[in-house]
Amino acid sequence: MSRFPYSTPEAQGVSSTAIHNFVAALERDVEAVHSFMLLRHGHIIAEGWWEPFRRDDPHALFSLSKSFTSSAIGLLITEGRLSLDDPVLKFFPDETPARVSEHLRAMRVRHLLSMATGHETEPSLRTRAQTLKSWVRAFLTHPVKYEPGTHFLYNSMATYVLSAIVTQVTGERMVDYLRPRLFEPLGIQSPFWEVSPQLINTGGWGLHITTEDIAAFGQLYLQKGLWCGQQLMPESWVETAIRWQVSNGDDPNNDWAQGYGYQFWRCRHNLYRGDGAFGQYCIVMPEQDAVLVMTSGLGDMGKPMALAWEHLLPAFQSAPLLDDSAAQSALTRKLASLQLTTPQGAVSVGLSGSISGRTYQMAANPDRLKSLCFEFGADETVITFGKGKTPQRLTFGHGRWVRGSAILHPRDAAFVGLVIMRPGAWPLAASGAWTDESTFTAKLWWVETPFAWTMTCRFSDDQVTIEQRGNVGFSPVEGPTLHGVLSQK
Repeated sequence: MSRFPYSTPEAQGVSSTAIHNFVAALERDVEAVHSFMLLRHGHIIAEGWWEPFRRDDPHALFSLSKSFTSSAIGLLITEGRLSLDDPVLKFFPDETPARVSEHLRAMRVRHLLSMATGHETEPSLRTRAQTLKSWVRAFLTHPVKYEPGTHFLYNSMATYVLSAIVTQVTGERMVDYLRPRLFEPLGIQSPFWEVSPQLINTGGWGLHITTEDIAAFGQLYLQKGLWCGQQLMPESWVETAIRWQVSNGDDPNNDWAQGYGYQFWRCRHNLYRGDGAFGQYCIVMPEQDAVLVMTSGLGDMGKPMALAWEHLLPAFQSAPLLDDSAAQSALTRKLASLQLTTPQGAVSVGLSGSISGRTYQMAANPDRLKSLCFEFGADETVITFGKGKTPQRLTFGHGRWVRGSAILHPRDAAFVGLVIMRPGAWPLAASGAWTDESTFTAKLWWVETPFAWTMTCRFSDDQVTIEQRGNVGFSPVEGPTLHGVLSQK
């Protein structure tokens, strides 16, 4: 059951045709949007999930998490437990370096919030040694070249330090501090937030919630902290957090150069947003009284926003429009049929029967994959991955996505912390097809993340060669080429 009332677009002053055109443009011009929800005057006027993604799926927010961290800081300030002008070093006496530079000593909470810490480069956690030591210490020992407040640098570790401050002040993880104050009142029932090796919520990334949960957060900020008659967030904090705090560029056509607030981006057209890597958006439109949410797995994060500015912004009218049942029906049909593209090809070829059910022994490889077995059926394929103690069986639908789970991790999971926090099976969706007489293409989506993986399996005589490629990532998306030899019957 939704926590928002539903309405037709026209009743809220928006053309169904404009929304239909927006969705069509997303499908035409953007790699993979997973979901979207559009609110106007507090009503859901359009929503959709591209199969295999579904309404109840939580989704990794990446840096959209930062806006929630900002909210925790705002609440602590309101409670009188924290100040924008508190020195950062005040909270970490045991982590303070032996030699403290003048710029580090001058760093305040407000500088963490506005990404104006004075760093020239962001502290890195890309090696195992760095991730296992204190993340706060790694931040505090990183050189601070500029005077805090004078230089913008997008800095996820600064947000982690904000999370660490919440834990220092409250004795709780930030997710637990926010639970009764924000999550529960908004109806966010099962927020999951990754932690560092020191068991502190990652802050700058790592929150997993649903599309509608994100929409509730956006609507809260649109309403200046008011929710169901209760002032969850102080209006003064909302206005401060979304306001221009520091310059981040001067390109009038760039949505990443319109100024930065306290963990919120300013947008063109006097809008603001939280966003996260690979296309996670919570866009708030105050003048239009609207909120647009999207989750995605894409590389060009600017494109969905440009399409929203092109198709949606001109469509918002100040008064209801005449009912348009034909356009509404067309939009409803469109939203009900959303599906990400599956591999296109045949369900079987002449080669299928001779290799179905037989096992390929894999040469030594970085993925530690020992064996593969393909079982080709009438409308689906089962692939068994011999990896670790327990073989992992996944069903790949033909022309459709089949949901399942397996202990197979997104290739970038080690960096974003997901493997640490998500041991065991992951929810997956899979589809596959013969794309020519000797090539079977299998695709996987990790349905709580932006990540997909494509395996192009080329069969020749008694051998298989598998090329691997991801859709997006913080590191190269090409995986190692795998080689296997068919076992004797």
